[in-house]
Amino acid sequence: MIEWLTENIVEVFGAVAGMAYVILEIRRNILLWPLGILTSAVYIYIFGRNGFYAGMVLQGYYVVISVYGWYAWHRAQAVDTDRRRSVSGTEDRAQGTEHRAQSTEHRAKGSEERAQGAESDAGSDVNKIDGKTALICFLISLGLWGLLWFSLDRWTDSPVPLWDGLITSLSVVATWMLTRKFIEQWYVWIMANAIAVIVYLVMGMYPTAILFIVYTAMAIIGARAWSKVNKRTIEQ
Repeated sequence: MIEWLTENIVEVFGAVAGMAYVILEIRRNILLWPLGILTSAVYIYIFGRNGFYAGMVLQGYYVVISVYGWYAWHRAQAVDTDRRRSVSGTEDRAQGTEHRAQSTEHRAKGSEERAQGAESDAGSDVNKIDGKTALICFLISLGLWGLLWFSLDRWTDSPVPLWDGLITSLSVVATWMLTRKFIEQWYVWIMANAIAVIVYLVMGMYPTAILFIVYTAMAIIGARAWSKVNKRTIEQ
């Protein structure tokens, strides 16, 4: 056991870091992005060692998209903070108006209701994808799959070009969807992770297969958690 752990320490580390990444993703914690950069760097080595060249390219993409996601989430948080401050100021002004003059009670209540409505809109950062964007994502993933499948089969010694290309194309689109906090990204991850589990088990990459089993389960949990947040926002 110790000998096996020593020989596979990098893969085990990548698996543990990957699990922590998904936990932060479910919690919508911005620290998932720097951790994602570290995890992707580890998996560039792991996939290269096992001949998953599309996977290597995917991890390089993850590094780049993680930098972008980090920036996008930070910017969104700053905008949300400014919106909340504006809402708080509106509430204070509405309450002050109500106390100063009884005759303006109706206007003050109207301002307060608008402020509370704005606060509810700002309460959730989870988004639902629109039909046009969903179609574009589907076409991109389909085209990318075909391109990767052809390239891997023709120019590399990848043992599973079809499946490696499919996992990669789905993961590329899902990661972009995550930067926009689309709830549907979880469903794409469930599909990609489930396929990956089978492929990695067949290839004998057991720590990575275990990781992707956990990924699949956590993607289901993530979809349910984000759905609850979105449902609460709609009800408000």
